Amino acid sequence: MVKLRLTRMGAKKAPFYRIVAIDSRKARDGQYIDQIGYYNPISVPKQIVIDAEKAKQWLANGAQPTATVRSLLVAQGVIEGSVKKAGGEQ
Repeated sequence: MVKLRLTRMGAKKAPFYRIVAIDSRKARDGQYIDQIGYYNPISVPKQIVIDAEKAKQWLANGAQPTATVRSLLVAQGVIEGSVKKAGGEQ
């Protein structure tokens, strides 16, 4: 199964993440199939860059996004939905 998930890059205590399509059996930072964007939580404001066409293509082909990637896709308007808050609140 193909998943859309984050892979960690960057220096110690200064991470940024690539949003990638990867086989679910591979390691977090293992070889990925395709990079669809990146996420930098350290910068102010936070940077989220996603190739919407690639993301929609992977979703149409059955790729499953992780919860974090789903929230990033919703925040960028690539997919519709609501972001669920931690603690059971909505």
